[in-house]
Amino acid sequence: MDNMMAFLQMLKELLPAFAIAENEQLAKHTSFRIGGPAEVMVFPRTAKELSEILVAAKNFGIVPKILGAGTNVLVPDEGVRGLVICLRETFMGLRLLDETTVEAMAGMSLAQTAMFAARNGLSGMECLHGIPGTIGGGVYMNAGAYGGEIKDVAVRTEFMDMDGNCRWFEGQEQGFGYRTSVFQSLPGVIVRTQFSLQKGDEADIRARIKELNDRRRASQPLDKPSAGSTFKRPEGYFAGTLIDQTGLKGLTVGGAQVSEKHAGFVINAGGATAQDVLQLVAQVQQRVFEASGVRLEPEVRLWTK
Repeated sequence: MDNMMAFLQMLKELLPAFAIAENEQLAKHTSFRIGGPAEVMVFPRTAKELSEILVAAKNFGIVPKILGAGTNVLVPDEGVRGLVICLRETFMGLRLLDETTVEAMAGMSLAQTAMFAARNGLSGMECLHGIPGTIGGGVYMNAGAYGGEIKDVAVRTEFMDMDGNCRWFEGQEQGFGYRTSVFQSLPGVIVRTQFSLQKGDEADIRARIKELNDRRRASQPLDKPSAGSTFKRPEGYFAGTLIDQTGLKGLTVGGAQVSEKHAGFVINAGGATAQDVLQLVAQVQQRVFEASGVRLEPEVRLWTK
């Protein structure tokens, strides 16, 4: 029995059958709708299950990949070997800790959390509502839009290491920067985050959410599969503007295309492969650099096999 088969057998002893999937097509779990199978994929529902999975993986020398809503990743066409831990819609929970503090489990969506805050008359997460990711992924990447970021409201994050031990990261310990956090350098999984918000009027908060979502729909290709903004914002520039000025709107490789609606988005126009996207990204980077001297860095996280 090889290492992965032995590990899978242990997982079957730890978890219910519905929490384990073999050769699960990752295209079903990513917003790009691209990606081959995960050798083993698990869907933990509790911190205890997550702890048992991480400890078992470490004992077998397996480094897991962590997936939330899959909205900021490009998965290889061949899929990935080893273990994928998916927290979306399984690792759930929202609660008020006091009058202005919301705690959200990592598997909750940013939209669900922002609406929970709104229903409780709490402001501060409106700009995050339209970002189609989970709390865990949002904290991991310090997600943001329209002048706001996770770092503006996240005050504490609980993180579980590969030994199944949990630790709270307070304030600046979370290491937030532009599309980064300390958690990107640590092996383990974000468990939950607490957000400090401000009291406000529910109707005003909902109106602000609607206003920002209307702006998104008007300017972004939300009707096509993508991973959101493809490139990070270069200092002093906007990636979409540079791409547009270089005349690359509509540039196509296979089924991948630079959106004609917003040049900062690479979309799956139909049947795109990961290789199509990678080739298109490389062409955009090269042509923008030749035209402006600016090197664009992908914001989308590129998984390896």
